[in-house]
Amino acid sequence: MRATANGIDIAYETFGSPAGRPLLLIMGLGAQLIHWNEEFCRLLAEQGHHVVRFDNRDAGLSTHFHDKGVPEAGAPAPYLLDDLADDAACLMDALAWPAAHVVGASMGGMIAQTLAIRHPERVLTLTSIMSTPGTEVAPPTAEALAVLMATPPADRDGVLEQALRTWSVIGSPGYELDREWITTLAGTAYDRCFDPAGTARQLAAIMASGSRTESLTQVKAPTLVLHGEADPLVPVAGGQATAAAVPGARLVTYPGMGHDLPRALWPDIATEITKLTSA
Repeated sequence: MRATANGIDIAYETFGSPAGRPLLLIMGLGAQLIHWNEEFCRLLAEQGHHVVRFDNRDAGLSTHFHDKGVPEAGAPAPYLLDDLADDAACLMDALAWPAAHVVGASMGGMIAQTLAIRHPERVLTLTSIMSTPGTEVAPPTAEALAVLMATPPADRDGVLEQALRTWSVIGSPGYELDREWITTLAGTAYDRCFDPAGTARQLAAIMASGSRTESLTQVKAPTLVLHGEADPLVPVAGGQATAAAVPGARLVTYPGMGHDLPRALWPDIATEITKLTSA
């Protein structure tokens, strides 16, 4: 499905009954809506949510800003996290949702935080997963930064190989690496849309958007912060800082979890989200 929102086209999918609690899932840097695993979405739907996952601008089948090219060092970012948050708010308008429970992972957590700051009346609850209130709070390890900034491959096979290298570094060391799932997902994402320049524009938005720490102190939505204790890309200090900034936020950390959502933790993560949204 597609919606026109904030002047762009946004691709989205839904799970569960429209009568369920509205739950908006926001994905991270360079990721597409398919990176919210369909089984995980159905699990959330079974727990009483009307789930929407969508492609951020410059990802998947939503509008790409090809005319902006790859941002040059020192040049203004083509857009900010503010714009990505406004995209989400306008998508909610298109869905006829006055407000929603909002869940964001990694960059998606940054967007969710920004949405709660800019549009507090639209956010019933906030769940920030493996995210941070600012890039200065929890810098990545050297190895994680290296895979994040690696030159994009030139072909599909290279993309699959790079995906395995990346997740072997930033994934969860406490859980077995699902190589088959990683390569399948990487191939599906490549076939659906491959736009490294779009990812670079999203990264520029992150870097240009500054810290949210002070603004988060004004967030009144009930907030849950989930983070892996073994995350090398956004270390657990990012989750701790988020929880410390938002009044009354609850922090849950997982030993052995890196910068992904291990299948074994899906039931617990879904339960934590449901406890928040059904309170």
